[in-house]
Amino acid sequence: LDLTEGRGLLMDNGEWLRQLNLVEFMRDIGSRFSVNEVLRLEAYRARLEAGGLTFLEMSYVLMQSYDFLHLYQKHECILQVGGSDQWGNSIAGADLIRRVTSREAYVLVAPLLLTSEGKKMGKTEKGAVWLDSQRTSPYDYYQYWRNTDDGDVERYLAMFTFLPIDEVRSLAHVEGAELNRAKETLAFEATKVAHGEEQAIGARNAARVLFAGAEGGADVPTTAIPRERVEGGISVSELFKEAGLVASANEARSLIGQGGLFINGEAVSDVRARLEPPDGDGDFMLSRGRKRHMRVVFR
Repeated sequence: LDLTEGRGLLMDNGEWLRQLNLVEFMRDIGSRFSVNEVLRLEAYRARLEAGGLTFLEMSYVLMQSYDFLHLYQKHECILQVGGSDQWGNSIAGADLIRRVTSREAYVLVAPLLLTSEGKKMGKTEKGAVWLDSQRTSPYDYYQYWRNTDDGDVERYLAMFTFLPIDEVRSLAHVEGAELNRAKETLAFEATKVAHGEEQAIGARNAARVLFAGAEGGADVPTTAIPRERVEGGISVSELFKEAGLVASANEARSLIGQGGLFINGEAVSDVRARLEPPDGDGDFMLSRGRKRHMRVVFR
């Protein structure tokens, strides 16, 4: 999207929604909606059948529809684009515009990005990734795609890379070690699109270092701990907590008991162990299972 020189506007709907008067809004907008029509929309019907629908949830369609009407009236916006799960709300907005202005407005929706299990890929889902490298590092972004379920590889290669479709099909119809190479290709190509080739190469090299048990790993996500804070040593549970790989000492102890925490490739076995920081520029490579890693340096 090109927002420069007036080509587009980035707006916060709070600017107009927070100014609404409830009585006036319900009189002018709420009166144009039928409860029966709202309950015919799949999203609201499903919630109702699943055990209940709050007034807040039911009012969402009014608010989204009013957004569309406001943008139509203030900025001549005639098209709303969204995911297919917003079809009902978006159509309601176009219908509201027609009722208020006697003019036409339009809706364009795209299929949701779903996993092979039918789960939505979005920021509200557990384990979501971000394009912003400050929220999801290029390495973690690479690892997200590298850990794709087998059943999703072909579809993701087609959707998230620019590889020729013939190459996508040949990569996807393999098994065993070849399938792992296909996942590595997916991770590399998807990371290259989002963060550039240099970052993709760094993420791939870091992943290979970790899984091969080799030395190095400069591209692995890194956290620094001041040396003065660890004089006299640091417990393994506190070390993993500082690295962001566990939420608490109890979680660390539980994972240690399951053999799920590693330091420099070696499983941690003693929950009471204390570690001295390495001399000079030494570091610790911490791992939680095979998917989450953090390099800890002491300064």
